[in-house]
Amino acid sequence: MEARLKNPVMLIPGALQALLALDKSTEAGDVPYVTRKLIHLRASQINACAVCVDMHARELKKAGEKDERIFAVSAWRETPYFTDAERAALALTEAATRLADRSDAVPDDVWEEAARHFDDKALAALVIQIALINAFNRLNATTRQPVGAWG
Repeated sequence: MEARLKNPVMLIPGALQALLALDKSTEAGDVPYVTRKLIHLRASQINACAVCVDMHARELKKAGEKDERIFAVSAWRETPYFTDAERAALALTEAATRLADRSDAVPDDVWEEAARHFDDKALAALVIQIALINAFNRLNATTRQPVGAWG
């Protein structure tokens, strides 16, 4: 596959640095690295962003995650591989990624389950991370960025 356009964040000065700074800022939310990468992978699967699916699966593997967990992210509800906190983060990710799929974009039960596992600072970090991965997915999928382009 060939990109339609060089990645937009590489064409607009400061864009990539701004997104990376936003990503870095969420580390203060104390959401575990693996949880962040699981939500990145799940949103990327939903958005059919091949670049990000590849990248975040590789990051999870490098972080020591077993293949079973990585392969099962798209079917996380039907597997025993995820903690309750990870399940809450994945459910929040799906709801916040598919905003237009229901009249109540992020149902109270999804939010309340996430709030059972994460404090306000961590919830803020999760919401920012979900928004950020969705932004990256949209940039990459719209311009058809090829897998492996990010190293």
